[in-house]
Amino acid sequence: MTDVKTSRSRDPDAAHRRGSVHARIVELLGRRSVVLVGMMGAGKTSVGKRLAGRLGLTFIDADTAIEEAAKKSVSEIFAEHGEDYFRQGERRVISRLLREPRQIIATGGGAFMNEETRAAIRDAGVSIWLKADWELLFERVRRRPTRPLLQTADPEGTLKALVEARYPVYAEADLTVQSVDVPHEAMVDAVVSALDAWLVEEAGRNTSAS
Repeated sequence: MTDVKTSRSRDPDAAHRRGSVHARIVELLGRRSVVLVGMMGAGKTSVGKRLAGRLGLTFIDADTAIEEAAKKSVSEIFAEHGEDYFRQGERRVISRLLREPRQIIATGGGAFMNEETRAAIRDAGVSIWLKADWELLFERVRRRPTRPLLQTADPEGTLKALVEARYPVYAEADLTVQSVDVPHEAMVDAVVSALDAWLVEEAGRNTSAS
């Protein structure tokens, strides 16, 4: 688990070192995309946009791509066709995104639950679980009453049930970063640090095995 640092270094060489880290990450990624997974409200979109800016890559929100393909909002797709139909479209869209040049992809909360999608991400990406306590998630998502899966008589209980069901599967992600209530840039710092360490370790394993 990666600890989040809430203050940026005042070292005059810090910007140069960060640039070197960012360049190393992009090099070690090769053709792979970075795929952010986790619950609604975990910060995938806000972190993903800033991470893409740091690394000089394109950011794409999978839900937005689904809406563009369907010419309907996620809420409308759920209401008109149901969750199973949405998940089928979600799987196809994420598979397509993974075939495109490397980018930062933020996935919907249920995307990683699909076994085919997890396999596709393993083959063409590096997955990062932004793990947040359910209390923080509920505080965030309650501000957006349009979440389709929370349109129940007990949204708090529904969210708890989703957390219990999904977290064991999210744990299959390549690495995990704890999502906490700090400035967005501090969360991006934590993701960059964790991703760099994981990629360097992976490169070392590959070198030893060759």
